[in-house]
Amino acid sequence: MDNVTDSLLDTYLFETNSLLERLDELLIEAEQNKDFTEDEVNEIFRSMHTIKGSSAMLEFNSLMEIAHHIEDLFFYIRENGMSALNSEEKNELFNLMFKSVDRLREEIEKVENNEPLSTNIDSFIEEINDFLSKISGHGKGADPSAEAAADTAPEITSAPVSPADVPGMPDSPWCIRIFFEEGCGMENLRAFMLVTTLQENGYDFICSPPDVETNGETSQEIISNGFYLGFKDEDQAKKAAVVVAGSNNIHSYELIENTPSEEKESQRTEKPSGSAEPDTPKKPQGTQQTGRQQAPAHHAPVKQNLISVNLSKLDSLMALVGEIVITESMVTSSPDLKGLKLDNFMKSARQLRKLTDDLQDISMSLRMVSVSGVFQKMNRIVRDMKKTLNKDVRLTLVGEDTELDKSIVDNISDPIMHIVRNSMDHGIEDSSEERIAAGKDPQGEIILSAVHTGNEVIISIQDDGRGVNTNAVLEKAKRNNFLTKPEEEYTKKDILALLMEPGFSTNAEVTEYSGRGVGMDVVRKNIESIGGGVSMSSEEGKGSCTTLKIPLTLAIVDGMEISVGNSIFTVPISNIRQSFKVAAEDVIYDASGNEIIRCMDEFYPIIRLHSLYGIYDDACTNIEDGILMWVEANEKSFCLFVDSLLGEQQVVVKPLPAYLNNFGIKEYGISGCTILGDGNISIILDIASIYSAVVHS
Repeated sequence: MDNVTDSLLDTYLFETNSLLERLDELLIEAEQNKDFTEDEVNEIFRSMHTIKGSSAMLEFNSLMEIAHHIEDLFFYIRENGMSALNSEEKNELFNLMFKSVDRLREEIEKVENNEPLSTNIDSFIEEINDFLSKISGHGKGADPSAEAAADTAPEITSAPVSPADVPGMPDSPWCIRIFFEEGCGMENLRAFMLVTTLQENGYDFICSPPDVETNGETSQEIISNGFYLGFKDEDQAKKAAVVVAGSNNIHSYELIENTPSEEKESQRTEKPSGSAEPDTPKKPQGTQQTGRQQAPAHHAPVKQNLISVNLSKLDSLMALVGEIVITESMVTSSPDLKGLKLDNFMKSARQLRKLTDDLQDISMSLRMVSVSGVFQKMNRIVRDMKKTLNKDVRLTLVGEDTELDKSIVDNISDPIMHIVRNSMDHGIEDSSEERIAAGKDPQGEIILSAVHTGNEVIISIQDDGRGVNTNAVLEKAKRNNFLTKPEEEYTKKDILALLMEPGFSTNAEVTEYSGRGVGMDVVRKNIESIGGGVSMSSEEGKGSCTTLKIPLTLAIVDGMEISVGNSIFTVPISNIRQSFKVAAEDVIYDASGNEIIRCMDEFYPIIRLHSLYGIYDDACTNIEDGILMWVEANEKSFCLFVDSLLGEQQVVVKPLPAYLNNFGIKEYGISGCTILGDGNISIILDIASIYSAVVHS
């Protein structure tokens, strides 16, 4: 596949997925209001028209067919209004639209995975057509758009103009001049999609610019002068104008009658020789279709404020900025400069540091996107489960505009969806009567919230359901041999943590939407893989809350540099609670002979980093010579014994070579590395993995 086709496919997938996400939001809101507004009907019509045209251009026939028939359905609704449908038909329309969005999304996923598209969608198309026939009385195969064309064609009231007077206008008796919405982007491809749609409907015309499919530079010409369609007769032009009016991303259009070039030229040559009247071009005067704004007389070039950028380019930019930060640190920390008094150099170095910090902040901000897309998807999950489980539940969203790194947002969708499903299936009571008997609102509530705190985002999923019976959880853990210490030593926090152990479930039977506990280990694993943590709280009879702590980005880490022998390690600041010196008599031993230290009236195991990684040359072995660092990750705490603390530093995370994964180093607390200012490499430690590898085992 060549680069042009790759770029076109990327644009198609981005736009279509965005339209489908917007459709989900729109359908949820409309169903809650039990009706579609006129604007919503028009938006769905335009979205389906766009999907139809772009799918036809790329020969994705199943997508094109589904979108085409939904477009016909909403053309009828647009012309006749939602008042033509009774309440039962409106409910049927909502269900049909949700099903249609799902079918379109299934086909898009096949495109993304390079799988063959469905070849037999006749039964689904028939379902759409049957519903259209039911509400309209049309027979199967009727073309609502053709029936309405004559009634909606615009009238021409403008004076004739000549193609010679207008740049780019084709020399045809009738022309349509089109301007796309400001900042929509890819104007040449949108023009090509419109051309394809008209050709499929049998229209005979020419266009200007003619090479919109292959020449991306025509976008600027379309922005400045418009896109022209030239027709031989008035009837075809008027009918085509109806199609243009219903197309997506159309800002305005004009239907123009041309005078022949020869006639205009004759008029010019017949001017009196002494005339001082300037020969300035006339602006074509457009006419407006009922309900649409008249095209403006003049369009200045449009400045685009938004562009879409391939994520791989942002990855490359971040990598390059990281290299600049490292190189800047290496220059300013060069050992050759020690002892030299270089005031001008140091002044320039400080300015360079400020500029690199600003560049780093800007490049990071380019990757930041809001969590609203993920949050809005949960509306659909709750809506579908309400119908399946026959539960009355509302979803409340808080902090949708909170931003995270794009790669992290992509990774938190599935864990959040699983927790919301658990809350719906297992958390919320089975009936309104049960909730009323417990003194609660008959309608259950799930609150999905996000809040920014320092260098991380806290996402919580809270329900007001029945909560977790910790005694039942502990009893089942005991029966299935999940306990690792005496039963009486388990706190409520420890018991809830058992729900995230692999294979643990509180459900007595398997359901379509697993009970709380099933898959929670996968949720924890996915969140930990992006440097986050999961914790749970619950009160029986009042509800439960699952909290996700998510780092803002995976590219930059605020870390504490530590030394062990001649090796340097980086511990993320977010994992550090305290560092302190201890005396030998402060260390006690458990029954297995493992070292333990008391902190804040709690006992924590000690892990000697030099022993874990086999570093014995020049490493401290006497507990009084080194320092203990109290660290915590995912509710698990322990103390690291290291030689010394070298200082806090913001570091650029570098992934380890892929072949090192064959040795399982990530399972032993090594998550990546960074290059220090003096050129040395520092290993970045994963505190949660160290605990799992040493303490938990």
